[in-house]
Amino acid sequence: MRVNAPDVTSPATAANPGTAANPGTAANPGTAANPGTAPIRGTGTHRRVHRGRIMHIAGSPTVSEADSALVDIPDGALVITAEGLIDFCGPFDELSALPGDVVVDHGDAFLLPGFVDAHVHFPQTYELNAYGGGQLLEWLNNCIFPAESRLADPVFARTIARDFTRARIAAGTTAAMVFGSAFPLAQDELFEATRRAGLRIVSGRGIQTQGPDSAAPLMTSESDAIALTTAEIDRWHAADTGNPDTARLLTAIVPRFTLSVTTQTLAALGELYAQVRDRGVYVHTHLNENNRPGTGEVDLVKQLFDVECYLDTYDGKFLPGSAVGGESLLGRRTVLAHCVHCTDAELARMAETGTSIAHCPTSQLFLGSGTMPWNRTVDAGVTIALGSDCGGGDEWLISKVAGDAYKVHISEPGEASVAMHPAQMLFSGTLAGARALDAESRFGNFDVGKEADFLVIDPQQWPPLERMLRNGVRDDDPQRARDQTLFALLMGMREPAIAEVYVGGDKVDADAV
Repeated sequence: MRVNAPDVTSPATAANPGTAANPGTAANPGTAANPGTAPIRGTGTHRRVHRGRIMHIAGSPTVSEADSALVDIPDGALVITAEGLIDFCGPFDELSALPGDVVVDHGDAFLLPGFVDAHVHFPQTYELNAYGGGQLLEWLNNCIFPAESRLADPVFARTIARDFTRARIAAGTTAAMVFGSAFPLAQDELFEATRRAGLRIVSGRGIQTQGPDSAAPLMTSESDAIALTTAEIDRWHAADTGNPDTARLLTAIVPRFTLSVTTQTLAALGELYAQVRDRGVYVHTHLNENNRPGTGEVDLVKQLFDVECYLDTYDGKFLPGSAVGGESLLGRRTVLAHCVHCTDAELARMAETGTSIAHCPTSQLFLGSGTMPWNRTVDAGVTIALGSDCGGGDEWLISKVAGDAYKVHISEPGEASVAMHPAQMLFSGTLAGARALDAESRFGNFDVGKEADFLVIDPQQWPPLERMLRNGVRDDDPQRARDQTLFALLMGMREPAIAEVYVGGDKVDADAV
């Protein structure tokens, strides 16, 4: 990496209407795949110009439109203002430099948007590859509930919060929807570590008011469940800036899943959410993960609550016969993990309410939960973001999760089989995650005006990746060759290749955690 001042005689862009590789100018408002730019801000004395190969999904496409929205700029300039906003994204030789600009030349490295993990478990940081002797419910009882109980120890909680946050940095996860600990002191440590790192987080304490003996240390009374959740929201929601629209620290209401709460809990959480929804608070939980006949999660929910479908329990219809018993928890800031076994009616209701899915193929492979049907879920119009689900998933790196998504969906039977386009893989791990967090206007790609969350991927730091990119066969068609390069990058990337991580234009330092 080289840092130097630019040639201020570089060709101007003020009248450049933009190309497929160049997202336009102030005079060009752009399209879904070509969003244009905006006037340059500030005096230029504090702008930083990051030079490298830029790849991102521009505009605000659907997942089916991601391939047409894919931008690839082999010699690109990503210009960041002193406020951490993107001022220009386009070819380096089309940058209109300003006095005082500083160029950070990343050489042959790639510049990608920061990864967004839409579902990851903080208390399970050390439980990747934990052997539970069965599927979801056995694994929870034998491994996870005992492991999560350890976070009652303040010293252990501080250590695991540090290691969780450093794992996020190493994997380039700039924003995450984090399933939290049942213990308030552990949540305090998580938020503090995240604040020191400068990362983005949405998290809430895991709520459990019923369950097996192995979960007893994690359970509270009905009244304490609401009191502790309310206290966390009051303490941590937008604690860094005081404004949910600018904050990096945000909170969520997080019942573990329907089997871990009672109808009384669901009614009380609905009342709480009705009170805090307008403050930008989120909801995060699990849906339709495991459907082993008779004894799986889905069947048990329907049997024990006597509801028509699992989603009803989060939609306020948790009384027998799916009768309404309280307020709905669904909405634009609700993210439901897994959704492997959804009915068409459930998907339609999620799309109607703006509820998003955190798709966790790595975890579904590990726990034998099945495969979320890609085409049927996409066709329903629900936002699908990627989640590592660590520790059910055993990969922190969202690009690896995208690789597992490719593998499971190409393996779906018959006509359901689909080979995901590399742009869909990148979209699902970046812009779709921002959309699921209702933060697409802030980050997720390199559209001008957004906060500059990005990764520097240096293949030289992971030789297997460098060899694949240098020696792999590429098509004579430039667009096909671009897609092949992106696919190899996502499939072959490992943590050592993530050389630098930036959030809001600031470089993240793991040693600060």
